[in-house]
Amino acid sequence: MNPLIRFIPAFLVRFFASPYVAGDSLDKAIAVVAKLQRERGMLSTLDLLAEDIRTEAQAQSNLDTYLRMVDAAAAMPVESRPTLSLKPSSYTTSPLQHDGDALGSREAMFAIAKAAAAKGVALTIDMESRHWTDFTLQTLREMCAQGMTHVGIVLQTRLHRTEADLDALPKGLRVRLVIGIYREPAEVALADKPAMKERMLAFAGKLLSRGHYVEFASHDDTYVRRFVEQVVPKAGVGRDRFEVQMLYGVPRDRFLAELRKQGITTRLYVPFALGWDMAIQYLRRRLDEYPAMVWLVTKNMFSRR
Repeated sequence: MNPLIRFIPAFLVRFFASPYVAGDSLDKAIAVVAKLQRERGMLSTLDLLAEDIRTEAQAQSNLDTYLRMVDAAAAMPVESRPTLSLKPSSYTTSPLQHDGDALGSREAMFAIAKAAAAKGVALTIDMESRHWTDFTLQTLREMCAQGMTHVGIVLQTRLHRTEADLDALPKGLRVRLVIGIYREPAEVALADKPAMKERMLAFAGKLLSRGHYVEFASHDDTYVRRFVEQVVPKAGVGRDRFEVQMLYGVPRDRFLAELRKQGITTRLYVPFALGWDMAIQYLRRRLDEYPAMVWLVTKNMFSRR
């Protein structure tokens, strides 16, 4: 990690993180989800910030928390029920990006998926760095083979391999398209953001035409409009076949309200932590991968809209 980022005081990191994190407990996150639905008509997807796991106790705590998240989501009305997003690295002390074997991750993900299936809660498997892509897609295929139709996947358009991965997806899958935040070498990924966003539009069209449900996750109003006004009509699908997603805390309230007036489903990605220490670790990693975030956070605080 960049030494400058490592030595940013924790209180300052928390200051930058707080608008984007829904608290330091599951109860606080559920309260945020309920408020978003009640006051703004927004759906949510909940994510536990839990990376860089060092002990088996942490991995077990993350699994236990997700099982409680399933129960909490299932207790909410179906029309406002959040989906749950999970990262494979949250359940293992042997991460693939450090030449590990992801021991325990698959089993934990299956335990969560089975609990969610029993209670009618949808899951989305997040995509992490390139080291996890094969593992994540293989786990998804195994779940789909067992009839777990409530499980969706995230694909990153920056990776060169993603177009081929589209062709290998199980039929009728729910897919969240993102450009991705992980820094990757040039031989495996694009570095140009406009090019990544153009891929989002192209890939969204392919997914819709093949019968998938598309979750278009972008804060770029221009590309969201192009998706809604150009890609969707060309694919010939209704508004029940896609939604637009953004990150909790990013100031796009007016634009999201405009989309909802058009009958378009909107959803916010709502992360929370089990204590601010983990949230601070998360933001330090994001800052290391994307230093411009400091400027963006500062700008967002003064440009609420």
